[in-house]
Amino acid sequence: MTISDSSFAFVSDLARRETAMLYDPGKEYLVEARLLPLAREAGCTDVDAYVLRLQVDAAERAKALDALTINETSWFRDMAPYQAFTELMLPSIVARREHTRHISIWSAACSSGQEAYSLSMLLDEHLPPGWTAQILATDISHKMLARVEAGRYSQVEMNRGLPATSLVKYFSRAGSEWEVNDNLKKMVRTQHLNLSTSFPPLPTFDIVFIRNVLIYFDLDVKRDILRRVGQVISPDGFMLLGSSETTLDLDDHWDREAHGRVQVHRPVGYANVPAFSPQPTPESIAMTGA
Repeated sequence: MTISDSSFAFVSDLARRETAMLYDPGKEYLVEARLLPLAREAGCTDVDAYVLRLQVDAAERAKALDALTINETSWFRDMAPYQAFTELMLPSIVARREHTRHISIWSAACSSGQEAYSLSMLLDEHLPPGWTAQILATDISHKMLARVEAGRYSQVEMNRGLPATSLVKYFSRAGSEWEVNDNLKKMVRTQHLNLSTSFPPLPTFDIVFIRNVLIYFDLDVKRDILRRVGQVISPDGFMLLGSSETTLDLDDHWDREAHGRVQVHRPVGYANVPAFSPQPTPESIAMTGA
């Protein structure tokens, strides 16, 4: 059964109001696919009946919003951004952070955590001895954040981009799943964060991965997110967007430089920033397990 126009309008308005994500006409099939399992779980006859329940049940609305968030991800997704990370971003930050010997990274809209743990593997392999690192993985979905904290993935998920050598080195069997090892878990901390609203207190990041999420917002929300990211990134830091995303015509406070197939974004004036950054806070050190 197809979701009715009125039900789709309600869900679309709910998603836009609470998350700023756009569900335009034509996405009815997607909304129905994401809400039908919840409808069945709630004992509703169809999605339309479930939407009626959403109008009076706040707890069920929270579940629905969690299901409506986009959670597409894989290990080392698109590969080129991770090459830019190891060849350009990480060496540049290491050269300019000898004073602190600490690197702070934000994996925004982290989904189930493959991006954050992909980065932690590269840090384990390429970060000089004696350095510490923290990766803050944030998402609007509490369900996804719980998965990041568990660090467990199915065989199907493991087959999506993870090299066999990394599987052997960084994972162990946990029943029918694979669990990331504790060394990588110590590098990753989770926090609930809605990109479309004011950010909670955050540390200053050297590198921000905010990939393949801006495409789901309208222009004003995109501009606001880029402005707020600019407030929590080091003046000589790096921001990486998705391959189809850009700061052009959105925010003049970012410079762009190409590295292979990747466009790396940096705060305007980064070339004139002294090679110094503040000492890591006690909170950031605690996150690394150092």
